[in-house]
Amino acid sequence: MPLALSPRRALRLLSLVATAALLAVPGLMGQEARGPRERSIYVTVTGEDGRPVTGLPPSAFVVREDGRRREVLSAAPATEPATLALMVDNSTASEPFIADIRRGLEALVERMGGKHPMAVTTIGDRPTIVQDYTLVKESLLKGVRRIFPVPGSAAYFVDGVAALSRGLIARDFERAFILAILTEGPEFSDRRHSDTLPLLRESGAALEALVINTPGGPDLGDDAARSRSIILDRGTGETGGDRIDLLTSMAVGDALAAFAARVEGQYKVIYARPDSLIPPEKIEVSMARPGLTARGTPARGSR
Repeated sequence: MPLALSPRRALRLLSLVATAALLAVPGLMGQEARGPRERSIYVTVTGEDGRPVTGLPPSAFVVREDGRRREVLSAAPATEPATLALMVDNSTASEPFIADIRRGLEALVERMGGKHPMAVTTIGDRPTIVQDYTLVKESLLKGVRRIFPVPGSAAYFVDGVAALSRGLIARDFERAFILAILTEGPEFSDRRHSDTLPLLRESGAALEALVINTPGGPDLGDDAARSRSIILDRGTGETGGDRIDLLTSMAVGDALAAFAARVEGQYKVIYARPDSLIPPEKIEVSMARPGLTARGTPARGSR
């Protein structure tokens, strides 16, 4: 004889059966049922003249994760402070250029100090913190004015990238830059690119490099110099930064002003990622419009 159930008990039984069915499918209750999540990427857009392009709509951006296109939800000017780790080559090779470097950095601090946390580190002889992160403009200016070449020294750029990356990993921020001003003199770092690039990627910072070219270029005859070259190539490209080669130190001031304009003109692009337990290995951003170039750095926690 069939068991008779009241309408209320029948509805409750159906609910229990439906819940059990969901739990029987791995990940359905905890994953697919939640739908896509929002992720953010900071994007610098430049035109054919190299200048920042602002005022673009969300439809102008194309975001892909491991080759799969994602839906762009919004694109707006980035308003979050940018943590700026300034790295200066003050090895012996920098001596003819230090005065121009200091003048350029003073102008950068005057423009961006007080709004963005900044620190100053030199890499002649060894990585040395001249001024730790601060918003106090006068402290930063004093630090910049204490930059002088170290006689008989080589540069430790690779070691400096590793040290600054470790420091940034411990800090709380959404967007950050390591900005290096370098010469092409000898490199004596103990670390190599193979163990420094992972630290740089983990830091979440974009590596930007201004390289003052010298006759003959860098000496790539040893491992340290080759590691520096690889980081300047892959480290900038893989983190959403850029390498700018300068023919003269007198161009440092203009290059730093252009860097500041790019930071101030960045977009925060928000897109949808299908919920997944496995984060993407590669996040790329490009432009739907011809003639525009995009470089993107995922916001901290968006990988």
